[in-house]
Amino acid sequence: MRITIYGKNMEVSDYLKNTIDKKVSKLNKYFPDDTDVQVMLAVRKNQHVAEISIPLGNTILRAIDRTGDMYASLDGAVDKLDRQIRKYRTKLTRNLRESIAFPDTEPDDDYTGKVVKVKHFDMKPMSVDEAIMQLDLIGHEFYVFCNSETDMINVLYRRNDGDYGLIEPEN
Repeated sequence: MRITIYGKNMEVSDYLKNTIDKKVSKLNKYFPDDTDVQVMLAVRKNQHVAEISIPLGNTILRAIDRTGDMYASLDGAVDKLDRQIRKYRTKLTRNLRESIAFPDTEPDDDYTGKVVKVKHFDMKPMSVDEAIMQLDLIGHEFYVFCNSETDMINVLYRRNDGDYGLIEPEN
């Protein structure tokens, strides 16, 4: 694995780099040697954040953990990523989709994801500012709406830093 480490609002020490290599290399069993892994470390509001991203074709496996200690955050992110990988592998196995080279291990049969609720709602065109107001009113983490400027379906979401993100489809 090719591990790239970034530090935001902090200096990444050699000891921390070695610890990252050791912990992330536990995931080697799932990927070919030429797999790229990005590790972003940050300190925000007295929280230590570890984010690990692994691009796999059209999919990106990503895990984030926030604690008061960078090493605990790193452990949590690696554990989350390991669970995602097993879930992803099981999903691929079950649906007989694209084949990804994983070593011969037993699939995780704990995956039981299914649609348990369907919502229907009228979608009137609105501006991004109106969508922000609606998102704040309902108190959810995201809001799907028809953008009145583009006549396209957009997704507005609340970011961890308190700002908003907007997902727009390309034509």
